[in-house]
Amino acid sequence: MISRIDLRGAARPEGSPDGGIDRDLLPRAELDVEAALEKVRPICEDVHHRGTAALIDYARRFDGVEIDRVRVPVEAITGALERLDPKVRAALEESIRRARLVHREQRRTDKTVTVVPGGTVTERWVPVDRVGLYVPGGNAVYPSSVVMNVVPAQEAGVGSLAVSSPPQKEHGGLPHPTILAACALLGVDEVYAAGGAQAVAMFAYGTEECRPVQLVTGPGNIWVAAAKRLLKGRIGIDAEAGPTEIAVLADHTADPAHVAADLISQAEHDTLAAAVLVTPSVELAEAVEAELKTQVAATRHQQRITEALAGRQSGIVLVDDLDQGLAVVDAYAAEHLEIQTENAAAVAARVRNAGAIFVGPHAPVSLGDYCAGSNHVLPTGGCACHSSGLSVQSFLRGIHVVDYSRDALAEVTHHVVTLAEAEDLPAHGAALKARFGGKVPQSK
Repeated sequence: MISRIDLRGAARPEGSPDGGIDRDLLPRAELDVEAALEKVRPICEDVHHRGTAALIDYARRFDGVEIDRVRVPVEAITGALERLDPKVRAALEESIRRARLVHREQRRTDKTVTVVPGGTVTERWVPVDRVGLYVPGGNAVYPSSVVMNVVPAQEAGVGSLAVSSPPQKEHGGLPHPTILAACALLGVDEVYAAGGAQAVAMFAYGTEECRPVQLVTGPGNIWVAAAKRLLKGRIGIDAEAGPTEIAVLADHTADPAHVAADLISQAEHDTLAAAVLVTPSVELAEAVEAELKTQVAATRHQQRITEALAGRQSGIVLVDDLDQGLAVVDAYAAEHLEIQTENAAAVAARVRNAGAIFVGPHAPVSLGDYCAGSNHVLPTGGCACHSSGLSVQSFLRGIHVVDYSRDALAEVTHHVVTLAEAEDLPAHGAALKARFGGKVPQSK
């Protein structure tokens, strides 16, 4: 059901940035975003030129629905909330409350530094004016992704938010009603029934119904990732999100039933979802394998999970000890990383590369997916070694404001002129000398 990779006894060169781990040996899904680019390019160009008409055509072609408009009527959004199961509403409200607690503390304040008397540099934090938030459809319904996208944008102070999610045939060509209800709970009334690359193009270029945005965030399939790559520059993006990943670093103290359940929880998303266990304990590996067979047989999405666990992106990695295990998980740079070991907090503190870290037996990834307060829009495909998950900061821009008096400028002009000459850019220095009669003022 799940393969094994034995790294015990492998050489570990000292000083290597990845702990001497050959990343090509680790489980990873094959995603050819470059190949997908050529398939999404004509779709994006079509939306650019035909706007809403193109989106309606793609809804028929890709989603099997007939729609006459892409923007969701406000009454459909409010009606979805009115019909929402009270238990689901209560759970979403708690998810929103916890997410706001965490993300509100991420707000940045302007900082002014006095460099010299009369010379200051202020860093101002300004929210993006308008953002497009993508919420995937596909195998599951993701109102939680509405929460994870909208809350940090609102806490950042973004003034204009638009949400897009694929139209659903069984819901009359509208996005799933639970997604619409989540939008209503968050006060978002601009929602579009568009999915895939065409939704990203709608946000980037604008249509008769949707004004263009400056930034697009949210997870999606390979077509969404390819469209983000294609249109990056015209729009800002959060990341090219791939299939979900979980890595579990566990030792002999871990409960194999917990580990297996957590691996299954992420394999449930998609046949390309990655589930990886890293452990120095052969006994734990064998026990987890046995638990997987038992637990998968009892799941609703048995076929999907089985395919994900059997894929090349999943596996059990045997290591000599936790030090090598840490090197492996840092090289892997998982979207979600669980630490189920002795002294789990201390081990977690040593991790350098992960989208989010879940510490100990009582912080499973599923908690973070919904109600931990953390954000579940996280880097995948090893990108956690250089990228962060979605946060308030994702929606802010830092602007430096430079304010110097005449005396403060005079005091440093000779340095600026010297550096400008060193770079063979004399006009740079001349711009300062022009303020002092064409000369370099004498420093005091």
